[in-house]
Amino acid sequence: MRVLLSWLREYVETDLGADQIAETLTQLGLTVESCTQIGEPVPGVIAARVLRTERHPDAERVHRVYVDLGDGLERHIWCGAFNMSPGDLVPLATIGTTMPDGRRIERRGILGIDSDGMLCSAAELGIGEDSSGIMLLPGDATPGAAYHEILGIERDFVLDLDLTRNRPDGWGYLGIARDLAASLRTPLRMPRVGNLRSGEHWPVSVEIVDGSRCGRFGAAVLSGVRVGPSAQWMARRLGAAGMRSINNVVDVSNYVMLELNRPNHAYDLDRLGGGGFRVRTATPGESMVTLDGEQRELHCDDLLICDATDTPIGIAGIMGGLDSEIGEQTTTVALEMAWFEPSGIMASVTRLGLRSEASARNERGIDPYGIGFAIERFVTLLSETCPDLVWHQPISEVRCASLPSRHRETVVRVSEVNRVLGTDLDQAQVSALLEPIGFVVERVGDEVCSVGLPSWRPDCGSEIDVVEEIARHHGYARLGRAVPSSPTIGGLTPVQRRRRLVREVMVGLGISEAMPNPFLAPDTARRAGLDTAVVTITNPLVAEESVLRPSLRPGLLGAVSYNASHRIRGIRLFEIGHVYPPAIGELPGEYEALAVVLAGCGAVDAVEVWRELAAALGIGARLDQSVVPSGLHPTRSATLIAGRDTIGAVGEVDPEVLEAFEIDQRVAVLEIDLDVVLRAPSRPAAMKPVRRSPSSDLDLAFVLSESVPAERLTKAIRQGAGNLLADLDLFDVYRGDGLAPDTRSLAYRLRLQAPDRTLTEADIAAVRAACEQAAHKVGGVLRG
Repeated sequence: MRVLLSWLREYVETDLGADQIAETLTQLGLTVESCTQIGEPVPGVIAARVLRTERHPDAERVHRVYVDLGDGLERHIWCGAFNMSPGDLVPLATIGTTMPDGRRIERRGILGIDSDGMLCSAAELGIGEDSSGIMLLPGDATPGAAYHEILGIERDFVLDLDLTRNRPDGWGYLGIARDLAASLRTPLRMPRVGNLRSGEHWPVSVEIVDGSRCGRFGAAVLSGVRVGPSAQWMARRLGAAGMRSINNVVDVSNYVMLELNRPNHAYDLDRLGGGGFRVRTATPGESMVTLDGEQRELHCDDLLICDATDTPIGIAGIMGGLDSEIGEQTTTVALEMAWFEPSGIMASVTRLGLRSEASARNERGIDPYGIGFAIERFVTLLSETCPDLVWHQPISEVRCASLPSRHRETVVRVSEVNRVLGTDLDQAQVSALLEPIGFVVERVGDEVCSVGLPSWRPDCGSEIDVVEEIARHHGYARLGRAVPSSPTIGGLTPVQRRRRLVREVMVGLGISEAMPNPFLAPDTARRAGLDTAVVTITNPLVAEESVLRPSLRPGLLGAVSYNASHRIRGIRLFEIGHVYPPAIGELPGEYEALAVVLAGCGAVDAVEVWRELAAALGIGARLDQSVVPSGLHPTRSATLIAGRDTIGAVGEVDPEVLEAFEIDQRVAVLEIDLDVVLRAPSRPAAMKPVRRSPSSDLDLAFVLSESVPAERLTKAIRQGAGNLLADLDLFDVYRGDGLAPDTRSLAYRLRLQAPDRTLTEADIAAVRAACEQAAHKVGGVLRG
């Protein structure tokens, strides 16, 4: 959750800086992941009045905006946003302005027409998250004035909190402020309410059909509504919290949700059929269009808010419907606030794939008894932009038996608190820690307290939950720590860490781990092309599984075959496990291996997997095509050799083996001896700077003799391209008409990129010549 520091200070009076407040909240369990400064004025950005806009016939994604800076001169701006109209006041970054992201505004043109600056969104100015359109300034401001003076922007900070599921109250500013005020031993200042104009009761019918899913539903009627823009201070705060300002009614609704952790929804009462609400679950096949414009197919367990005519107008606790949204013509609002059973909301969110700010709060649990105060706060805020606003009291409300009890309590033993936390607290200290955060502590014995649990803390229900609250406000840092008495502390060995790294690399490449049976039928190794003796089990559990696998390849090929028979093609699998080659002496051989199979892929793909793995482990090996392991394609496979040791093989499975396993697609394979690789010394990792300059692609095709491995040509091209080579891809191999016998054409795509500049045609030509010369040394001839 994004928390604006100036907003938080409204409830807690403190002189602490942003970093100190962030540290305090983190110590309380409300972890602050980042603290970002916002609102620093950008010199050179001024207000401009839109005179007119024009579309250019040759520009589809941008239009021409003509503005006036107050000096009577017309200026031309190219802009890709279309949300402004003649008469609007917008922020203009003039030529020479340096933006918060480091960009410098220069005089650049489109279609030969220069632009006199750039119109800015809130995100580009660093005062919000909204980048969907140009920011609109108050229309009564003076063109030419600095934008930050018009908006009254001051430097502020945004704290990004990582909230855990057991702290639902932390999803509102008031809940965060309550914890902070208690920690700082300062009073909590509640949000302002009052000065409300009351009118005669305007009854709104409320019917709850499924009371187990909706425990409380309240509706208030507000007349005299005038829909328009929000006050700038509210729009800025919502923007800093990551919400786009829409209009005063919707903005107040969002503001109350963020402030009080109270999701709510405002409906246009004139568009509300029957002038009332009905809460029920969906019927089979029912659907509705939500506020985001999407048609939602509903499940019979999804809870709906309907109007009095039983027409759905919202998915309860998640999102309202499109047909009853607030519009410019709205004058009377029906404000809904309710308590919904959290697990039902969570299930609907998962089924529908629809998550919102409201659902994030409802599925964690909100205060069932804060509706009255939240409605007063809503009316107070909306009256600032609607001077004729009238609240027609009282609230129309229905409560059901599923509503949680307001009076919840648990017994807390001080001795148990001290046993769990290792502290020496007494009853008075326990009370002093709990009461500032809303818990009511009563003494019922020398060492026993009855603790009343606040309604806004549905996560607290037992003694240990209260002990956790005591620990948070006593301070985790004060609890002390115990050092294990054992002289050695457990940990992973270097080999274990590298084995985990192998799995991470495989998963990162999109390859799934498989665990085939380590026992094989007697003929399976033969079908896999493994012309080697096997270790036979004397007393197997199953006669068809009487052989220990000499390789991981047969099991993975069986998995590919099984998936192919179920019409699942292109499967990518890996396995790490022990294999048992023929016996050496009295005992069978045994070592740990890695095998990878890529269905539908070629040898080049297997080589790329090997390169990623080798780079991660800091090792290397050369490809020797003169020796190909049995069962692999004789011309598309190679042995991996490091020094004098054979560490594996890479390539493709022999077509005869694929036929034996009933596989009708190419299968790339990589096999590694992990016993050797995991214990091999690794090269230290070297930092590779990120290249920010544009890249260029260069395609080269070379004719090479069949007797020369493609790896030699690839290595030569890499050496020829040098430091400008960012990526190299062999994307085509051709044999046939136009080529000499016993040769093939290898086509490469080189991605060229300099670390500090844009490449010129001369740079690319030089790389081309160097690659051609390097390829010539290994027998490669550039194909015309």
